[in-house]
Amino acid sequence: MTEKEKMLAGMLYDPSDQELSALLVKARKLARRYNQIDEDEPEKRTAVLKELLCNTPNLPSLQAPIYFDYGCNTTFGKFSSANFNFTCLDVCPVHIGDNVMIGPNVTLATPMHPLLPEERNVRQDENGRFYNLEYAKPITIEDNCWLASNVIVCGGVTIGEGSVIGAGSVVTRNIPAHSLAAGNPCRVIRKVTDADRMQP
Repeated sequence: MTEKEKMLAGMLYDPSDQELSALLVKARKLARRYNQIDEDEPEKRTAVLKELLCNTPNLPSLQAPIYFDYGCNTTFGKFSSANFNFTCLDVCPVHIGDNVMIGPNVTLATPMHPLLPEERNVRQDENGRFYNLEYAKPITIEDNCWLASNVIVCGGVTIGEGSVIGAGSVVTRNIPAHSLAAGNPCRVIRKVTDADRMQP
């Protein structure tokens, strides 16, 4: 099993693996390139996003700056968007549905580290190379969600369809569909219902 296969499967893997390092460098170069393209050059932006998010059929609207670990492990649905400073540590798959609104300074973080220090600390292989092991858990944000400013979503979390996550929340566990949730740790406050409708 390759280190990439282990990574995507949520197993302990070596992030300094040569294949993974090359993919990481490529994604970060593409993100930097995207961040330097002006908004009045949409064709150039689209070309970079197509390469960065090479496995998503629907390109989102992303307000620079953006930051990705791999890009190729993230997929977006139709009409989704993210505001300034979107950070996506997509070591494991990140699935973002249709019509998802992501506010400024939102972080989606799939990487995890072992709780025991002897498992997460730097070690040395037989060739004298230093490395450490980590693992990851996927993130799913279902259709029609809104993540407000400064939300952090941790690995292993699914946010159910139509949910709203309040500003500054740290989401450490699954959020049911059609929920208004907020806080650190993020908790469900109530259901989003037809009573919340602003138009008659």
